[in-house]
Amino acid sequence: MSVAGSDRDGNHRSVDRIRSVLRWMLVVAYLFVGIAHLRTPGTFLPIMPGWVPYPAQVILVTGLCEIAGAVALATRRWRYAAGVMLAAYAVCVYPANIKHAVDGVAIGGGRLGWWYHGPRLAFQPVIVWWALFAGRVIEWPWRRRP
Repeated sequence: MSVAGSDRDGNHRSVDRIRSVLRWMLVVAYLFVGIAHLRTPGTFLPIMPGWVPYPAQVILVTGLCEIAGAVALATRRWRYAAGVMLAAYAVCVYPANIKHAVDGVAIGGGRLGWWYHGPRLAFQPVIVWWALFAGRVIEWPWRRRP
């Protein structure tokens, strides 16, 4: 094996480690938030856009989806599907994040300013990428070279 081959194999292992760490971080985050949706659904009602039907039920279903996505992402068999679904989920909840920011909705007794909302809204595309990368749906930015 050439030195270049070793570098490529080493880089592949390094990317796999990065992907694994990011995957487990996402698993923990979605489990935590999913449980929060189930334990305190009323906390999320104020950020639900008015056009969403049955908001309390949607909050419970989204909590179950977050937990199911986290569990699936932790498995080899369902990882790819979980990556796709969690990425789609991150896109679907973006309107609630926008409402939270624009309306300045207080959560847990306090209002969060734009110091929180600005980065949070800007970070949403990263969460979409993160789910796709963690689920092995995409390789970007670490494309394998032939």
